[in-house]
Amino acid sequence: MKKIDFTQTPVIDQVSVEERVARLNTRSIKKSAKVEGLKLALNLIDLTTLEGKDTAGKVKQMCYKAMHPHDELPGLPTVAAVCVYPTFVGLAKKELGDSGVKVASVATAFPSGQSTRQIKIEDTKFAVSEGADEVDMVISRGEFLVGNYNYVFDEIAEVKEACGKARLKVILETGELSTLDNVRRASEIAMRAGADFIKTSTGKIQPAATQPVTLVMLEAIRDYYYETGIMIGMKPAGGISTAKSALNYLVMVHETLGNAWMNNEWFRFGASSLANDILMQLAKEAKGVYQGGDYFSKD
Repeated sequence: MKKIDFTQTPVIDQVSVEERVARLNTRSIKKSAKVEGLKLALNLIDLTTLEGKDTAGKVKQMCYKAMHPHDELPGLPTVAAVCVYPTFVGLAKKELGDSGVKVASVATAFPSGQSTRQIKIEDTKFAVSEGADEVDMVISRGEFLVGNYNYVFDEIAEVKEACGKARLKVILETGELSTLDNVRRASEIAMRAGADFIKTSTGKIQPAATQPVTLVMLEAIRDYYYETGIMIGMKPAGGISTAKSALNYLVMVHETLGNAWMNNEWFRFGASSLANDILMQLAKEAKGVYQGGDYFSKD
């Protein structure tokens, strides 16, 4: 495979990005459009638990919620996927059955990425062997930050090969990349190395997903599509916890990439608390009053 000079990626005008985000956030979505937007956002969520204290019981409860977000509100969609550590993939696969909800698994020494490439490959293969439909890998930020771009490229390509038929989401951990120029460069590397999705964050580092970072990544996806005709998915993750912010992100996706990306095949939210805020808003629209948080299961 011909190597690419990743030092020549576009330079990002941060002021223009921030101004564009501010304009997009002025869009107003109300009434029936708001309800449909909230249902779409719910269907785009990767319901996630990635804690050292995760148990089989917690994973089972999350899988039930993925399929039945709130039984008191009929007609709700499922979420897109549940995201767990590799050791819980088999359990999640069994619990979800033929519901259509995907099983995503983090891999490659998540969240730090600080391990050998062989261990990362074995981690990926184990997750896939347990039934993962999708793998969320982390890039080697240390190698990236010292300019070893081809190392990062090769590692992603090898993990992609290890995924087999599973889709690969490549986590840039944008909070550690420091600049929007670096975010654009890392996006280019990931897409050209074989990523099916590019993802902002692990959720373990602050800042996690931000709108300026997401816009830069969406524009990288758009430009790559114009060049190659290949669609790449996008997943902002970490820090997106309100229905209002989710709708803002959907406006950004629609106006940057268009209708083709407005589904869970090509766009996801990585979140644990977002689902409940969306459900609270939908309950308000359906019943005219807010329900407290105690009416919704904790994830």
